[in-house]
Amino acid sequence: MRWDYPRSGRHGMRRWLPSWRQLVVLFLAGTGSLGLLTGYAYWRAEIPENLNSFATQQDNVYYWADGTKMARTGWVSRQEMPLEKVPQDVQWAVLAAENKTFYSDYGVSPSGITRALLRMGTGGDTQGGSTITQQYVKNVYLDQDQNFSRKLNEMLIAIKLDNRMSKKAILEGYLNTSWFGRGTYGIQRAAQAYYGKEVSELNASEGAFLASLLKGAALYDPAVSERNHRRAVERWGWVLDRMVDIGRLSAAERAKYTTFPEPRARPRATDTSGQSGYLIEMAKAYVGKHTDVSDAEFDLGGYQIYTTFEKPRVDALATAVKKVRDDLDPERRSADKHVRVGAASVAPDGRILAVHGGPDYLAQGFNDANAVTVPAGTSFTPFVYAAALRDGVQLERGESRIPVTPETPYNGDDKVSVRTPEGPYWDRSGKIVKGANDGGRSWGSISLREAMVHSVNTPLLQLGMDVGLDRVRRTATDSGLLAGSFGAQVPAFSLGNSTPSAIRMAGAYATFAADGMHTDPYSVVRVTHNGDTIRMPRPRARRALGTGVAAQVTDALQGAVREGTGQAAKGVGRGVAGKTGTTQDNTSAWFVGYTDRTSTAVALFRLQPKTLELLPLDGVGGASGSSPGSAYPVGIWTDYMKATER
Repeated sequence: MRWDYPRSGRHGMRRWLPSWRQLVVLFLAGTGSLGLLTGYAYWRAEIPENLNSFATQQDNVYYWADGTKMARTGWVSRQEMPLEKVPQDVQWAVLAAENKTFYSDYGVSPSGITRALLRMGTGGDTQGGSTITQQYVKNVYLDQDQNFSRKLNEMLIAIKLDNRMSKKAILEGYLNTSWFGRGTYGIQRAAQAYYGKEVSELNASEGAFLASLLKGAALYDPAVSERNHRRAVERWGWVLDRMVDIGRLSAAERAKYTTFPEPRARPRATDTSGQSGYLIEMAKAYVGKHTDVSDAEFDLGGYQIYTTFEKPRVDALATAVKKVRDDLDPERRSADKHVRVGAASVAPDGRILAVHGGPDYLAQGFNDANAVTVPAGTSFTPFVYAAALRDGVQLERGESRIPVTPETPYNGDDKVSVRTPEGPYWDRSGKIVKGANDGGRSWGSISLREAMVHSVNTPLLQLGMDVGLDRVRRTATDSGLLAGSFGAQVPAFSLGNSTPSAIRMAGAYATFAADGMHTDPYSVVRVTHNGDTIRMPRPRARRALGTGVAAQVTDALQGAVREGTGQAAKGVGRGVAGKTGTTQDNTSAWFVGYTDRTSTAVALFRLQPKTLELLPLDGVGGASGSSPGSAYPVGIWTDYMKATER
C-alpha cells in the first residue's frame, strides 16, 4: 500500500487529515513500538546485586545484666524479624492499608500505574500507585527520587522480583525495611518504639496503627501534635474497617477495637554519654575477641549483646567518684588538675559488675578502668604474700625451699638492705638496694601477716627476693594479672612496679574471694543475632591458689581493714578485706577490697594530657604532709560498697 500523505485529491485542511486506515496503522505501529521498547527496557532492567546500606544495616542493642535495655548503637534502628513471628492480623493490617491485592498482583498495579502516569502528565509527582513489591524495590535497591525513569525502573524490577521471589519473602523484606518514624526501620523496632513490646505480641488494633505510619510517619505519630493525633485515630479506624472489607477481620472482632491504642510517649534518645560509652566499647571488644563475628559483620548490626553490667552498681560507682570530683578545685589548686579515676567491680565468678572509665565517655573516650600505665604500688603485695605461702622461700642457693606461715618473722626496720642467696642486691649504679617504709618508720621483727596488715614495705620487699621474683610473677599471673603489665623483675617488682588495669586488679583480688579459684573477667554473657544465639564460650574457673593460701591472704587483708592501713573501709561491715596501694614516687593511689560477693579496685592518678606523663599526687584535694597516696580511693570504695552491699 502506497503511503498517500499529504493526501492527494484533497484540498485545504482535509489534505492534512489522515484517513481512518492511516490512523489504524499509526496506532498499531505506535503500540508495537511501545511494546518493543517496553520489552527491551524489561530485558535491560536488572535486579541490583547490592542492597542499599539502609536495607541491610541494623542497630546493635546492649542490655544490662537484668535484661533491661542499656543502649543502641549504629546509624539505623532496625532489626530483622522473620515473617512467621509477625502476627497474621498485623500482616493483614499492613496489606489492607497498602496493597490489598498483594498476593494476586504481579508486583505492579495497572490502575496504580495509570494514576501515577496521570500525575506525571499533569505535572504531579510519581509516588502514588505503588504496590508493596514496588515499595520494597524502592527501599532496598533504588534511591528515593521521584521521576519518570526511576519510577519506570521500579516497576520493571518489581515485575522481575515478583517472578523470582515468593510473596512471603517480599512481604518480610518490606516489613523489615520500611520507615515507621521515631528513628526506626522495620516493624520489630516500631513495635518496641511505640508499644514497648515485641512485634509478636501486637494485636490487630496496634498493628492497624503501625500500618497507618507507612503513609507518612511524620504525619501520624500522635505524640507529635494534636493534629497528628486526629489523623492517626482516623487512619487507624480506616485500616481496621478496610480489614473487615477484605475479609481479614470479622465484624465481631472489629467491634472489640473501639478505643485507639495510644502508643507510649516518645522514648528519650539513648546515646553513649556518661558511663554507657565505656561499657559499650568493652562489650563490643569482648564480642570481637570471643566470637567469630567480624568487625564488618558487627557493624552491619542486628546483634543483641547481653552484658554483665549492673546498672545500680554502675550508678553507685559514678556517684562515689563524683563526690570526690566535687571536692577537687582545679581552679584554685594546681595539684587538683588532671586527676583521673579508674575503677572496676568484679564478681568472684568473673562477671564485671561495674566500671568507671572517666567523667563522661563523650568528653574523654579513653577508659581509665582499662589503663595499663598506672603502677599498682603496694596493692600488689598480696601476690607476694600468696606466693610465699604457696611456694615457700629459698634463703640459700641450692638449698631446699622452706615453708613460711603468716607468723614467720621478718625484719621490719626502715632502710634494710635487700639480700639475695649470694649476698646484698646491687643495682646498676653500684649501690646496695635498701627498702623504705612509709614515714621512715622501723617496726623491728614483725610477722608477715602484720607486715601485710600495716603495709610495711621492707619485709615484703625481702620476701619477694626470698620466694623468687619469677614465682611471684607466676602467682600474680595465675591470679589473673596479665604478663604484659608486669614491670622489670627487680626488687621493686614486689612493691608494685607493674601496671595492671583496675579491671584486672579487681579480678585478681576476686581470686582470693573465690577461695583460690580464678575466672578471667568477662563483660558479656550472651550474644544473639536477630534472635539466633551466637556461639561464645564462657570463661572457666581454674585453680590458682590453694584454699588455705587464699584464706590466709583474706585473713591478713581483713586485718588491714580492721586495724591497719585500710581502716577507712571498716564502716562497710564485717568480712571486708582490702589493701591500700602507694608508690615510692607517689604517682598513684589504690584501694582494692572485696567481700564474698564482689571485688572492687579503685585507682587514682594524675596524667599530663600532652605528654601522658604521670604527675605526683602531692597536695591533691588540699592534703598536707609527706605520706604518699591519697585517702580518696578508699573513700570511693567505701561509699560505693555502702550503696550496693547492704
